[in-house]
Amino acid sequence: MAGHSKWANIRHKKGRADAKRSKVFSRISKEIVSAVKVGGADAKGNPRLRLAIQKARAVNYPSDNVDRLIKKATSDDQADYTEMTYELYGYGGVGIIADVMTDNKNRISSEIRIATNKRGGNVADPGSVAFNFDRKGVLQVPSEGVDEDTLFLAATEAGAEDFENTGECYMITTDPAELYAVKDALSEQGFEAENASLEMLPKVFIECDVDTAKSNLALIDWLEGIDDIDALFHNMSMPDDMPEE
Repeated sequence: MAGHSKWANIRHKKGRADAKRSKVFSRISKEIVSAVKVGGADAKGNPRLRLAIQKARAVNYPSDNVDRLIKKATSDDQADYTEMTYELYGYGGVGIIADVMTDNKNRISSEIRIATNKRGGNVADPGSVAFNFDRKGVLQVPSEGVDEDTLFLAATEAGAEDFENTGECYMITTDPAELYAVKDALSEQGFEAENASLEMLPKVFIECDVDTAKSNLALIDWLEGIDDIDALFHNMSMPDDMPEE
């Protein structure tokens, strides 16, 4: 299995664990509400809700919160959410994809427009950026105390598509539909993933100099601050001489 050799480049800031966790929780909350609105509050008869609950468990989302959300979602007063994807171009031709779940399309459209007005870049036509990415399931298994060969074999047998040792952790890539099945299979063998998520992995990376990278990061920072944007992906390759923040 060939690894994504520049995986670390699309994780441009290590200090965002708490912010990312907050985004993941927000997304799960919306998915639970939306699933209940579409298919009802009984998880046994609602596969979409079952998947949302499975995602919640995978990131240790409190079960009490799940129960409260399901109850809240049955109320007519609870707004539904629309799932959207925005594609943008940053500086130097860098592609940016924003996964959005919103209860107000006009609000998110306005906020995206403000972001590009303030930090540059522009909204791209649908498909013009996304074709350079593949949506995949990604598991992160901490490398400390884990034998690489044993995990590699277990991941391969579980159906993983890709495997990479980044030093701090092992990145295991799966078909999106197989993410949680692979996670459960590894868990049964004692390998616990610290994160399981659907990601947009670049097929092609764009090399940037320091100034271009800084401009793109300013745009990305602004976009990440928008509440309705739950996940953000880009194909910028960070320069080796990029200064630490």
